[in-house]
Amino acid sequence: MAKTYTAPSIDEYLRKRLMPVEGTIPHVEGIEMYGNSIPAETVGGDLFEYINFPQRYDIDARIQRALKLSKEFLEPLPAGVPPRNLVDDHVEWLKSRPDYRPELETEYRRARSSEQVRVAEDLHELYDTAGVLLVDAQGHGIISAKIASTVHDTFHALMLAELDRRGKTTPEFFERLNLRLAQSVTARNALGIIEKESAQEIATMLYGEVHPHGYFRFVNFGHPPPLVFSAEYSKFMEIDKSRMVQFLALGLQIPKDHPDRNRYFSLEFRQRAKSSDIAEITLMSPGDILFLYTDGVYDGSDKDERQQLEGVMREHYRQPAKDICNALVEHALKQDDHFRQIGEEDRIDDKTVFVIKRN
Repeated sequence: MAKTYTAPSIDEYLRKRLMPVEGTIPHVEGIEMYGNSIPAETVGGDLFEYINFPQRYDIDARIQRALKLSKEFLEPLPAGVPPRNLVDDHVEWLKSRPDYRPELETEYRRARSSEQVRVAEDLHELYDTAGVLLVDAQGHGIISAKIASTVHDTFHALMLAELDRRGKTTPEFFERLNLRLAQSVTARNALGIIEKESAQEIATMLYGEVHPHGYFRFVNFGHPPPLVFSAEYSKFMEIDKSRMVQFLALGLQIPKDHPDRNRYFSLEFRQRAKSSDIAEITLMSPGDILFLYTDGVYDGSDKDERQQLEGVMREHYRQPAKDICNALVEHALKQDDHFRQIGEEDRIDDKTVFVIKRN
């Protein structure tokens, strides 16, 4: 007798979408990594995902396409042939201008060809790079899960365009993501509005890229800052906060020079993100650990909680990244038991832990 298919509930569907998949853990030279996420309810607002570039994208095919375009862009369009690409189309426009000179076409074709050569070079670096995405939507439950899912889908749609155009992530990528999740003056925004309170739903995000031997570059929108545990000194190290640029949560701030700035609500206008706003951390010695988390594990400010986490790390730092991660999650779950005992269940939140360890 054939089995009857039962469609998953919306809770089950969202939980599966937002949970990390162990089979996608990237391999980066000299690095071991592992993460886990546990919702406070059936489903939660935390999202954790590995971005395994060689597994998710056909980097070889992308490089070959960029190199092919770099040659095609140099070739003049034969007479009577329709435009083959955007460069041909732009050249046709140049020729319609009264100030057109043949050297304008040559210069433009060379510049666009050079762009594609650089795209190919930047794509090649993705073989040795792993991305990690952490999102924490305010609250927990199905609404928060939907918000985290919106951030996830927007992120990946923009990533496809970014790799096509640039071959890597750039500050402009994050500005587009931030604007997409901002509250529109004239239309419903992506994150949504709580009608009774006229308040915008909030989501924080930290996206980083892990490079060989412990080099980590990341951008932070309202997320608790990373912690670095030194194997040599057996403690969390202080990080120069001036190097840890942090924007407000997604959608709350719009660049003051953005042409659509008056079409969105913004708590205040800020400077557009620059390359210098992408923070950098390097794990200097073997055994050093980078610890990423959501505020259900640690809010980034309580000294006693930090000392407790440091104690857990000190006890387990010699173990594999997976075991360290599990120990930190277990510690956070014990904190939940304490909250229940003292009648403060409202302090229980979704939990995500991600550990990067230099071998």
